[in-house]
Amino acid sequence: MPHAFKFIALACVFAFGTTSFAAESDQDTPPSAIERPLIERYILDELKALRSEMAATKVEFSEKIVDRELRSVDRGVTYATDTISYFFYLIAGASSILVLVGWSSLREIRERVHAQADEKISSLVKVYEERLNAIEKQLTDETRSIQENREEIERTREIQSLWMRQGLETNPNNKIDIYDMILKLSPRNSDALAYKADAALELGEPRWAANLARQALKSDPNNSYAYLQLACACTAMHQYEEAMKALEVSLTHNESIRDDILKEEALNDLHNHAPFRYLLKLD
Repeated sequence: MPHAFKFIALACVFAFGTTSFAAESDQDTPPSAIERPLIERYILDELKALRSEMAATKVEFSEKIVDRELRSVDRGVTYATDTISYFFYLIAGASSILVLVGWSSLREIRERVHAQADEKISSLVKVYEERLNAIEKQLTDETRSIQENREEIERTREIQSLWMRQGLETNPNNKIDIYDMILKLSPRNSDALAYKADAALELGEPRWAANLARQALKSDPNNSYAYLQLACACTAMHQYEEAMKALEVSLTHNESIRDDILKEEALNDLHNHAPFRYLLKLD
């Protein structure tokens, strides 16, 4: 339940941040370059703390399971030992009777009893060895999972730091270097590819930008910002029909991107284009 409450709290914080950002967008007032990363950093830290608590809970749960299994093994061994002792006493009594009536020698009966006891003990030891091996494997898997989660948290934290850096950069070349560092940590990051395409357009490289946008769409076919960058690149190369197709898909996935399309200077050549005005309902 505490984890559920924390997830609800994080969802509320994220919804409040998103609502604030949407309200500011409606008033045509861009958010502060630092304000939005701080909200995202707060959410990331809360997620990190929550994952750490979940990892600790997993470890505690695993320890309880191991302790319970060990107690079960101890009881099982005690029960097996008592059973074998009683069995031995029973056989010994029966053997004495058989020796008295001359059916077999005491030595032969004792050897049979020892053989049967050894066989029973070996069988029990094998069963419990298999159980202990299963427990050890489970603990190993849990440890590996915790380590992977820790590495993922650190990688996410580093990526978030890089996004904050690029928000403060104004030089397109420096932005591209930061996007490359993000892609090194997360090769299929469609947002990094889309923003890198934007920086390539600022450098006057529309073909490169179009290629980057298409790579982003391969990773995430629903990335509306990547479609917008593809439309900008196609417009720069005078491929107006391709640009209109990209804009149409972009609006299909995200209607709120309409304002970004109207403000995008790279699309100025389309403003007097009839399909463009019809798509954005400008007439």
